[in-house]
Amino acid sequence: MKNKNSVVTLYYKVLFMSEQNQQTESLREISDIKRIMERSSRFISLSGLSGIAAGLCALTGAYFANNFIGDYYYGYNHRRGYREEDFVSLKFELLILAAIVLAVALTLAFIFTWRRAKQNNLPVWDLTVRKLMWNVLIPLATGGLFILAMLQYGEWRFVAPACLVFYGLALVNGSKYTLTDIRYLGYIEIILGLVNTQYTGYGLYFWAIGFGILHIIYGIIMWWKYERSP
Repeated sequence: MKNKNSVVTLYYKVLFMSEQNQQTESLREISDIKRIMERSSRFISLSGLSGIAAGLCALTGAYFANNFIGDYYYGYNHRRGYREEDFVSLKFELLILAAIVLAVALTLAFIFTWRRAKQNNLPVWDLTVRKLMWNVLIPLATGGLFILAMLQYGEWRFVAPACLVFYGLALVNGSKYTLTDIRYLGYIEIILGLVNTQYTGYGLYFWAIGFGILHIIYGIIMWWKYERSP
């Protein structure tokens, strides 16, 4: 009788272990399916190094912009006051600087993203990437035209807040086609831009925080979370 009970106990143990193994295999299959679906519906090759590079470019641009503005106000206070040609020259210098910073940041972002996509054997340009770009470009293009209109009428106070708010909206809008962590960065950019509307005299500092420091922090977190070697 005792041997019979031992056999029954052993049978149920084997049966229980078999069920556990089946559940484990099912969970693995579900995880694999989820991973495949994410790869097909989301662009997951964004590199944390891209964020770090963009942040460094923004801080460098903010440094030179601060020098340009400082030189302008030095001339304003110590020479002949306001001169239209000096103000036009400052606007031109800042626009050229912004274009250079944007071009360098986008180039570095593409290089790091392309390298990560190749490492993971994923396409750099497919339907998902086109959807991502479209959803990001709509708020960015709208914000860019809005900012140009403000500059047309000489309204500089809200340029930095508008940059942050529209950029944040672009990140939130595009987050459904890439890593969801982008959405939280977008929320912070929007909040920072709204706060900046109450401190318009510090637009360059808010700009440096939003596009510089936050990008570096985000890039480090993304690199640590997704790219760091185990």
